[in-house]
Amino acid sequence: MRRLSVMAGVISAALMMSSAVFAQVPADPNNPNEAVPDAMTPPPYGEIINIEAAKKAAAGAIAEAQKRNWNGLCVAIVGPSGDLVYFEKQDNCQFASVTISQHKARTAARYRRPTLVFERLLGKGDFFAYLPTLDDVIASRGGNPLVVGGKIIGAIGVSGGTGSQDDVVSQAGVAALK
Repeated sequence: MRRLSVMAGVISAALMMSSAVFAQVPADPNNPNEAVPDAMTPPPYGEIINIEAAKKAAAGAIAEAQKRNWNGLCVAIVGPSGDLVYFEKQDNCQFASVTISQHKARTAARYRRPTLVFERLLGKGDFFAYLPTLDDVIASRGGNPLVVGGKIIGAIGVSGGTGSQDDVVSQAGVAALK
């Protein structure tokens, strides 16, 4: 019994002395994430995009791709929650782009920002290395929120081309709803 009491005392002392290891790390003045903004005004979510508007956005995107002679893109339209509402693909679209386009749209809707934002932040270095750890993020351009009346009704995601091609076509889908 005495041996058990001594062992418990040693373990308790070790735990108490090691608590200094878990102390907070001082703020890094070079880290832009340390700044606390004065305001937070993300665009609010609106009603879920209806099928008619989703088809209109997809048609605008596909029309832009055809105008530029780009054949091989997938276009996904999701609601504000990131759930698929409408999907269209060109005949020459690679199989991987089916799910990538949906992922881009889902990220843009759920995080209320273009996927290009994540791509650019990752390019800024180590202070943004945490971004890939966020749930369901894709840091590849081509996903953009669909905003009507100042509210996010969904998002569009395009995949199959280069990042810049995907984004140009995605932006055309956004413009089709204005």
